[in-house]
Amino acid sequence: MTGFDSDETLSALPQTAEREVETTLRPRKLAEFVGQPRVREQLELVLESARRRGVPPDHVLLSGPPGLGKTSLAMIIAAELDASIRITSGPALERAGDLAAMLSNLVEGDVLFIDEIHRIARPAEEMLYLAMEDFRVDVVVGKGPGATSIPLEIAPFTLVGATTRSGALTGPLRDRFGFTGQMEFYADDELDLVVRRAATILGIGIDEESSAELARRSRGTPRIANRLLRRVRDYAEVRADGRITLEVTRAALAVYDVDELGLDRLDRAVLGALVNSFGGGPVGVSTLAVAVGEEPGTVEEVCEPYLVRAGMLARTPRGRVATASAWEHLGLRPPPEYARPDQSALFD
Repeated sequence: MTGFDSDETLSALPQTAEREVETTLRPRKLAEFVGQPRVREQLELVLESARRRGVPPDHVLLSGPPGLGKTSLAMIIAAELDASIRITSGPALERAGDLAAMLSNLVEGDVLFIDEIHRIARPAEEMLYLAMEDFRVDVVVGKGPGATSIPLEIAPFTLVGATTRSGALTGPLRDRFGFTGQMEFYADDELDLVVRRAATILGIGIDEESSAELARRSRGTPRIANRLLRRVRDYAEVRADGRITLEVTRAALAVYDVDELGLDRLDRAVLGALVNSFGGGPVGVSTLAVAVGEEPGTVEEVCEPYLVRAGMLARTPRGRVATASAWEHLGLRPPPEYARPDQSALFD
């Protein structure tokens, strides 16, 4: 066997080993960015208006599931403004002093990118309010009754925040962003362009049928499409003549447990447990996670979003419920109640 964890293949979360490749594949300009036409058009207006006025653009919040290009867009914003970018993440900003040190080193026009901004510590978040609005921070020196607050002016900058959970942002922080871009899952034809572009950059030969097949199984996520392309390349080099054909693509994806709809081993295990062990539900996510030997967070954050989007699983107040499509995908006949025209009772 390959020894490769198939559950990681279809995870939209970034993996440490692939960061260098991702950097190579990132578009450098807005015109090179594939997909997200609405967000691209809106950003183009925001950036061009700021360039013409000679001022930094409004702060930008990019929201959406992982793997859709939020980090790439942040880097593109800096490139379009011909500015430097400083990159950090919410979990790294545990104290207000961490943020103050970073803000004080900014040069006018710089872009500060905070990934997972919904996870920023509260003291740092409160300091960020003043920095975003007035371009200054108050640094507290000393402790107790003798503590003194010293105002520190900072250079005008543009904050780009990225979040996979916009609902977890506090209202005061969300309201300070002048522009919010909601990233959507990609259509198959857009992912086809992503695969072809990546193949050209990496020097991988792939035909039209194969790129379309990869796009169809990539769960609407460019990061997964690029990862599957590299796995199919590996298979083609080791077990074929190096050429990626439709037959080679399907054989490679079978090795990595990626089925026709883009479901992996864990997705099918969740559906199998839900259908075979719990009669289609409803069942709680914790019970479902125990049944497949995974953490509840993994099932809820990695598997469920795509299963819900694919119409195979429904979240209800009583628990998770399999749809008729889930039964059929597993090659099983749905119970009689799934055949009724009105199935609303299943999802109350």
